[in-house]
Amino acid sequence: MTRKCTLATSQLNQWSLDYDGNRERIVEAIKTAKEGNATLVLTPELCIPGYGLLDHWLENDVYANSWDVAAEIITHPECQEIIVDLGLPIQHRGCSYNARLIALNGEILAIRPKLDLCNDGNFREMRYFTPWPRGRVEDYALPEVILELPKKQRTCRIGEVAFEALDASFASETCEELWTPNSPHSLYSLAGIEIVLNSSGSHHELRKLDTRVNLMLEATAKTGGVYMYSNQRGCDGDRLYYDGCSMIMNSGKILAQGSQFSLLDVEVQLATVDLDEIWAWRTSRSRGMQANDPSVQKLERIQIDFWLCKKGISLDPQARITQPKEARYHVPEEEIALGPACWLWDYLRRSRASGYLVPLSGGIDSCATATIVYSMCRLVVAAVEAQNKAVVADAQRLCGGKDPRSMTAEVFCQNIFHTVFMGTKAASSKETRTRAKELAEAIGSYHIDDNIDEMVQALHTVVKRNLTFEPKFKVHGGSQTENLALQNFQSRSRMVLAYALGQLLPLSRGGQGGLLVLGSANVDECLRGYLTKYDNSSADINPIGGISKTDLKRFIKWAGTNFNLPILQQFLDAVPTAELEPITDSYVQSDEADMGFTYDELSVFGRLRKAYKLGTVGMFERLVVEWSGHKTPYEVYQKVRNFMYYYATNRHKMTTMTPGLYLETYTPDDNRYDLRPFLYPRFTFEHRKIENMLKKMEEGEAGLNGAA
Repeated sequence: MTRKCTLATSQLNQWSLDYDGNRERIVEAIKTAKEGNATLVLTPELCIPGYGLLDHWLENDVYANSWDVAAEIITHPECQEIIVDLGLPIQHRGCSYNARLIALNGEILAIRPKLDLCNDGNFREMRYFTPWPRGRVEDYALPEVILELPKKQRTCRIGEVAFEALDASFASETCEELWTPNSPHSLYSLAGIEIVLNSSGSHHELRKLDTRVNLMLEATAKTGGVYMYSNQRGCDGDRLYYDGCSMIMNSGKILAQGSQFSLLDVEVQLATVDLDEIWAWRTSRSRGMQANDPSVQKLERIQIDFWLCKKGISLDPQARITQPKEARYHVPEEEIALGPACWLWDYLRRSRASGYLVPLSGGIDSCATATIVYSMCRLVVAAVEAQNKAVVADAQRLCGGKDPRSMTAEVFCQNIFHTVFMGTKAASSKETRTRAKELAEAIGSYHIDDNIDEMVQALHTVVKRNLTFEPKFKVHGGSQTENLALQNFQSRSRMVLAYALGQLLPLSRGGQGGLLVLGSANVDECLRGYLTKYDNSSADINPIGGISKTDLKRFIKWAGTNFNLPILQQFLDAVPTAELEPITDSYVQSDEADMGFTYDELSVFGRLRKAYKLGTVGMFERLVVEWSGHKTPYEVYQKVRNFMYYYATNRHKMTTMTPGLYLETYTPDDNRYDLRPFLYPRFTFEHRKIENMLKKMEEGEAGLNGAA
């Protein structure tokens, strides 16, 4: 006996509140699934309104609009004779829920609300939704827009339910429920459910995909069954990039996997499975005993008059069982090259801006930002060659009507990307100026090489006439306060010039519109506060705002080879410098010397502080052991103390940071992810506690030496 059925899952590039666009992408996915002979199709979490609505979830309009779109989808001629699992928010008895709507032929079979809400990191679902109690099922009064449909349906069941088709069973779980210790799919498997559907809005972090895949493999490896995963893809209007990778698995093996980084708005994965194969995974007697537990069999089942396995498919030689495959992973360097590039493309085309502008300094950070934009251009050209109609249309608009189909990545870059070196005669070296120019030539950007001495001098003149002294750089005998202020004259002047050029360059080049200014402050500099408030780190968006300096260096090395950009090696060899102080025969400004930390050390502090949730004392206790091979306990204390001092002193800068793409677990951005104060005390209690520890350690060491 063989029960073969074809199943479909999707990844959709939805946009928050884009009801028309979201509906069309959902319908296209359903149509594609039907063309592949699928009898069930899965869509991403909250795919009708989009996932990242934030406080829009508090508005009644969102719920009403979502039901309007749901009614259009389930009655659409292309959406019949296939079971559709859709994501939308619903209101029920005074509460709001993140829910799944399962429909067939214009009828709503049931609504399955989310049981476990994601309420940490970037997500605040508890601010908007209520978790549905496990096991609860009741009637739901459908809204008027559904009552007016041909079926005249008034109610459906709502709650934790399963579905029994004529020849197979399935149940839904949603995103976070996969990540919790007591995942619903364990119960569903014991209850004999053969197919579990997981709809997600899971964002991209570096090195995260393998964790997600392992969780899904484990979900079916123990007791068998099909596991389907659908995920949002793209930038839906916020600081996250959703990385797709929709999957279909069977009994611990991958059958289908969607791309992780792509410019496709709609991507559907199909797999033909033999549901009878699951039996072999469920013959264990210990599993049978657990399955007989009365609590397992309380799961309410919705009966569906529909065959998941089409008649004749079992004997159809064309309907071959989909064979297992290995999971596809990108190395972190590729993730940096592709994820932020896709995010930038979505942001550019949806903002209707004319292109991007980057202040290109000749250092690693702005170099990495420019290289990511070049990566975006490579992806666009590849999508154009693949005849992606949406990309062709957007690229043509951005190029002022010119046909992009004959363009190389460099030519496309010349049309939409602008780089500016803003130097000063005293502080900018010939080497950095040359590196910036040669990188711009290599990637094809429209490059400007200029000095800002007149701007800086004008500001200096205005400030000086309001003081009782003339401020000087440290190398000229000035104080630290003067030195810092004069550096900020330059960095803030660069920000003003960047925005002026961003507004006017398209017009100067015969085009129209404005440019989005990109920031280039990495996550470690944000953590330490090694940047000026409202300097050229202030921009519209920042693609590297969630990437560590260590990872950026690895990316630049990777891109030098894979993008054929040998110029990038010069950026790796150069000493990182802000070039804000005058260069002399005996002094060249160095970032790591200025900060008092290496970038690797800052990365360690960032992870301990955020991912491991350690305070001042906890960091000392951890590092006094880990760094014992090259630092004394007192040196460790000094590092910890200095880090927390600078972190606290500069924390206020994070409240105004350019919106950056979240890619790292210790991003210090104040926007939702890292919710901490920005006015701190001096940590005297913690310092005293560590100093007492140091005293005991010194006394213990002295005792050991005396005994010897």
